[in-house]
Amino acid sequence: MLSAGGPSRRGLVAAAVAVAAGAGGAVAGCGVGAKATARRLTLPDPRATQPYRETPAGQVVMNILAHPDDDLFFMNPDTYTSLRAGVPVVSVYVTAGEATGVNHEPYGPRRHHEHDLDGYSSARHQGLRQAYAAMLGLPHFTPWQREVIALGSGIPVEVDTLTSGAMTARLVFLQVSMHEWGPTASLPMMWSRSGVALPYIVAKGAPSPADKPAVWTRAKLVDALVDLMDRYGPTHIRTLDPDPDIQVHDRKHPKGSDQPGYSDHRDHTAAALFAWKAMDEWVARSAAKDGTVPRFTSAAYRGYYNQRWPKNLPPATVALKARFLYQYGGNMAWHCGNPSGCGDYGQGENEPLTNHKGWIRSTHPRYPGTRTAIADTPGGRTAFEVLGLRAVRRTETRPGVWGPAQDLGGGPLAPALSCVRTPDGTVRLFALRFASLEGHGGRNARDIVVWSQGPGWRSLGNPEPDDDRGRRVGSPVALLTPDGRVHLFVRNAARGLSERVLADGRWTPWRNLRGGEVQEGLAALTDASGRIHVFGAGHVAVHHWAQDVPGGPVAYRPLKGLPLPGDIPAARRSGTGVELSYPHPASGRRFRRDLVL
Repeated sequence: MLSAGGPSRRGLVAAAVAVAAGAGGAVAGCGVGAKATARRLTLPDPRATQPYRETPAGQVVMNILAHPDDDLFFMNPDTYTSLRAGVPVVSVYVTAGEATGVNHEPYGPRRHHEHDLDGYSSARHQGLRQAYAAMLGLPHFTPWQREVIALGSGIPVEVDTLTSGAMTARLVFLQVSMHEWGPTASLPMMWSRSGVALPYIVAKGAPSPADKPAVWTRAKLVDALVDLMDRYGPTHIRTLDPDPDIQVHDRKHPKGSDQPGYSDHRDHTAAALFAWKAMDEWVARSAAKDGTVPRFTSAAYRGYYNQRWPKNLPPATVALKARFLYQYGGNMAWHCGNPSGCGDYGQGENEPLTNHKGWIRSTHPRYPGTRTAIADTPGGRTAFEVLGLRAVRRTETRPGVWGPAQDLGGGPLAPALSCVRTPDGTVRLFALRFASLEGHGGRNARDIVVWSQGPGWRSLGNPEPDDDRGRRVGSPVALLTPDGRVHLFVRNAARGLSERVLADGRWTPWRNLRGGEVQEGLAALTDASGRIHVFGAGHVAVHHWAQDVPGGPVAYRPLKGLPLPGDIPAARRSGTGVELSYPHPASGRRFRRDLVL
């Protein structure tokens, strides 16, 4: 989490430009999303199935962040929960977080400070060590083991390790320059354009040889992330949001440090895209090397999106997050032993709790929804999930006991799935696919796909007209109605609802149902009469789409008199009506009511 602004850094920029020019590339402009081109998307190969790699006992979580503090603001309390459960956590920080190089106090008039890039980066590293030590239950100035590892990228990077009993935290600093105030280079440009290179920022006091200048390129960064995945063998990988919502910036929704047009910092988006590209590469390289796929699950977390919606964490959880951010922010008066500073002072004291943007008060997954989709089949129940970015199925061998994962391919897939079993016995599985993760001027596209036994995977396209808007669609939610039709719903780029219907063996075109703006995460069901109801959590109300009669068209049907939702809703049949429930904002309490609709 960082804000833009600051002086030019001509020397470092010139070095990066020289490297890029030597590679034959241009360094100019900045864009996150590419428009649609005439090239066709590559569909998943239904025959491309692989066995899964046997993994050592135990789990490992890997967080891939843009800046120091992204995990504390946007992923916690999940990182804390993993650590306290004894699951080793490896947090990888892509950029150096050096910003303007000014480490200022949070309140009052800001005194003049020199712009010390490598010193500010070092102070933020120290702040992370303080925060993670506190999460491990240790004194915040506990010494860490600091070492340097060599990655396949050829750039040595610092890894700090701290263990307390069964708990272990590792911090990996890749030190890619942010360059966020200059027009010549940035992390998003390194993703989207060929030939862009960025300096390795040496953090003051880094152990040798991580204290030597170097240069990052797109290929080196992807290789480094893949190498880290190979080295630590994560069973769960967390990233930031690769496809943030489109956001109007006006008086009501000021831009702040968001990237133009979208609800997040531009480095968050680029780091997430690099992470998803690296996960896909890890799977592909593993399959090519020994014919196996690594076993891991994935999750992505919203960033500045948090300030746009009602807060979803209760006070006790917010206080827990604040406790570790307090340690990360540190204080100029502290004596931690790091000459460059004892934390990121701008996030110190009570600043995260008083900041009007309120990032600390929410933790939102990018892809909420069904992680394990279950279908009843003649041979018993079948469960579907995403493992190694690919769909797998497991058959229930006895109640609560599931057989081995059978790979269905189809990747790279977002982690939330939906499935239905039609009256003819066909099971259909629906997913959101990263159909293209090219960067470098290539396509960056998402696709809704469906799998069924026999035909395998098929594309259902995207309700949006171009790749940039298409990246903002949500995971599909499928619903079978008593007349045998399958209704497929997705949250679209305008944050309304889009639908396709399978009737008599044919899919209708995508239809925009419009309606109020909702968060990702839909609740869909049929009531006792067979009518469809879809619910989504909006800014000030729960939004509702429904059929007036069974078999009729689904349309927006506003609800009145319900309290503000704090997060995504749940719904189930209740007599002749529907029971709707959801959390109150900033509360551990849950609203619940039977609706007659």
